[in-house]
Amino acid sequence: MTKIIFVDFKGKKTTIEARDGDNLMQAAIAGGIEGIVGECCGAMMCATCHVYVEEPYLSSLLERSEGEEEMLECTASEQRTNSRLSCQIKIGPDIEGMIVHLPEEQ
Repeated sequence: MTKIIFVDFKGKKTTIEARDGDNLMQAAIAGGIEGIVGECCGAMMCATCHVYVEEPYLSSLLERSEGEEEMLECTASEQRTNSRLSCQIKIGPDIEGMIVHLPEEQ
């Protein structure tokens, strides 16, 4: 299990323990995190699992794929340099303690 810290747009922090091997979107939904919709169930066909990842974790992730870049152009909230689709982030010990900010809307 890996601890992930979610911060909603109002600043409220929620820590969950996520199963290694899941993706961040699955972990957020299973952990009851409000603000992650995941309409496409992780098929990278929407942008309703958009998050902002804090450093140093952002630079340790794999680069955004072309498909992820395209979907991030469709976000309801501002796209930033640290924007990611949570369905594309794999849970594992290397992201223990990752801090993820949720946008105001998906």
